[in-house]
Amino acid sequence: MIRLLQIEWIKLKNSRASKVLISVYFVLLLSISLVSMINFNLGDIHISIADQGIFNFPFIWHFNTYFAGLFKIFLLLVVVSMTANEYANRTIKQNLIDGMSKKEFILSKFYMVVLLAFLSTVFVFIVSLIQGLLYSDYREFSSITTDLIFLLAYFIKLVAFFSFGLFLGVLIKRSAFAIGALGVWYIIENVIYGLLRWKVFKGQEIHEKIMQFFPLHAMSNVIIQPFTRFNKVKSIAKTTNTKELLGIDYHIHTEQLLILIVWTFIFVYLSYILIKKRDL
Repeated sequence: MIRLLQIEWIKLKNSRASKVLISVYFVLLLSISLVSMINFNLGDIHISIADQGIFNFPFIWHFNTYFAGLFKIFLLLVVVSMTANEYANRTIKQNLIDGMSKKEFILSKFYMVVLLAFLSTVFVFIVSLIQGLLYSDYREFSSITTDLIFLLAYFIKLVAFFSFGLFLGVLIKRSAFAIGALGVWYIIENVIYGLLRWKVFKGQEIHEKIMQFFPLHAMSNVIIQPFTRFNKVKSIAKTTNTKELLGIDYHIHTEQLLILIVWTFIFVYLSYILIKKRDL
């Protein structure tokens, strides 16, 4: 594994575009701290985001992993480009000539996917821990360690998303078209969602149970939006009888993580099958 990671690291280190994208990604993760400066008015009520408890343990794990997930497209571009560039630069053929098997080639890409997801998760953990220790009203060990499962869910979500990008890069061989294919698939999933919700199972909740097995919906469902956990929003919901805001399930469920793990295996296996059958 170390040897394969070293090979991928050399390729990544020599890619200027990849280094820029990775740098932008981690800078954006740091920008989460700027959210504390946001203020807005809701009718006659003034709301300061910093006063809503977003830096409190354990809520910060939910808040930061959700926002960090919004920036994952930058690392996806790295995964897709480093895969597609193997064909454009013919390095895949050279690797095979030098003795690397097709299985090792895919594993090297997957190991890099896992490494990028792991580094991102560690970075989010460190940033969140520092923010919480500085600003949280609750610093007990039990508060800090509660909801750490959001970090695990974030890691699994990234691995699944990047594995999807790996598969598209292998399938299409061109970075731009692979990203375009991802956009098309996103539209397809939402069209299916709309049809199931408004046509097939109108007035029922069956569509949600079906859509949870689609890859992009599975990734978005694992960590849902944290906004309605804000203290101010909860108080407004109580006074206006908006029960929907108070009945949302924010927990991480094992079956959701298992769905993402299965999709990860499918994407990596399909990538291997494509490489194995191609005459490179």
